[in-house]
This record gives sequence, C-alpha cells and structure tokens, in this order.
Amino acid sequence: MSSSMQRKRIRKSPSDRRAEIVDAAATIALTEGLESITLRRIGDRLDVRPGLISHYFPAVEDLVAEAFGAAASAELDTLLPADPAAGTPTERLARFFALATGPAYDDISRLWINARHLSRYRPVLRGRVNHQEALWRGRLEDLVRDGVLLGEFRTADAHVATIQILVVIDGLGAHANTATADRPEAVTRMAVSTAERELGLAGGTLTELAEGLDTGRPTAAVSGAEDAPAGSGA
Repeated sequence: MSSSMQRKRIRKSPSDRRAEIVDAAATIALTEGLESITLRRIGDRLDVRPGLISHYFPAVEDLVAEAFGAAASAELDTLLPADPAAGTPTERLARFFALATGPAYDDISRLWINARHLSRYRPVLRGRVNHQEALWRGRLEDLVRDGVLLGEFRTADAHVATIQILVVIDGLGAHANTATADRPEAVTRMAVSTAERELGLAGGTLTELAEGLDTGRPTAAVSGAEDAPAGSGA
C-alpha cells in the first residue's frame, strides 16, 4: 500500500463511543473532581470536537451523573462482587475491608464527598447518588443475610446491621481530604470492629482473615487495619 494513501478512519459504534465518553469523564471525576467535567474537557481528552460529546450528552449534568455512577459501580463490583461463589460470607466481608482501606481508595472516597455535596444543587446527580447508595446497601445486606443463613453471622436485623456498618465507613471516609495519620488504631478500625460486633464475630476475625486472602491488589493498598475505609452508601 502506498505510504501516500490516506489511512481510513475507523468509526466507533454509538455504544462504544458513549462508553468511551463516560469512561473519560469517570477518570476525570476521580482525579480532578466532578466540577472538572465539561464537554470541552472531555472533547480535548478524546481528541474530538465538543459537539460530538453533546450529541451523546446534550446536558453536561447527565454526563456528570453518568460519570459518578460508572466510577461508583466499578468500586462496588470490586469491593463486593455480586457472585456468591467468590468465597464464604466471612471471607468476602474480610476481603471487602481489606480492599476498602488505604490510599488505593482515597480517590473514590473523595468522589463520594464531592458527589454528595454537589447533589444538593443538581437533581440529576442527586438521583444517581441515591441509586448508588441503594445498590451499596443492597449488596452488603445480601452478604450479611448469606452469612446469617449459613450460620457464620449472628444478628437480629440484617438491615440495621448493614446500615450501622455503612454509617461508620462513611464517617471515616468523610475525612479523606484531611490527614488521618495521627488517628488511634481504635478509631481507624471502627468500621471493622463495628462489623465484627454487630455480626457476632470475635474481635480481630476479619483483619486476621484478610491477611491470608489474595485480594488481587498490591499489599500496600490492602494492608488496611490502620487506614479508614473508602466512602460508600449508607
């Protein structure tokens, strides 16, 4: 083929192009904040005209909500896989706390803070935040119910226990923008301790179990008893 022949441009399908736009927006949301998502910013990142972005998302608010939803859903699927074959309920819960601690999830914690703040003024985003919070509660409550059914957990009310755990996680995650190095260990372990207490597990069970699990993440990201868990959806 002659080197002077113009290379044929490959058109992406509408679904692929839309997914590419959402992925780019989610990356910007995690690294720079939801306020940084604009049609021009996404167009520059993908090397396309802003008009192409507006073809898929006429209102930037829809793209902001979609970006948050994509990032939050990816977090949920990583921390709490829906597949019950991923281990026993206790192992899955230990893996959750191992993955949801440390600097690896600081960005997603900040994103939750960012989204909850902006959702006061942006109804589309508020709807997506509420939806993601419901998904979080449902996924964790299903895990707790599985544990109760199998005799691994003991709780009088799986729904209440789930909310108590998530409230503590959110409380710790709310400090993702501030220094936490001077926190006492009893504070940094509050989410894990709450889970063990509310589910009838001996103290230290989840931390000890997490040390023997292959989480698929670097050790520094999961060594976690000293770090606060990522934000979630209480």
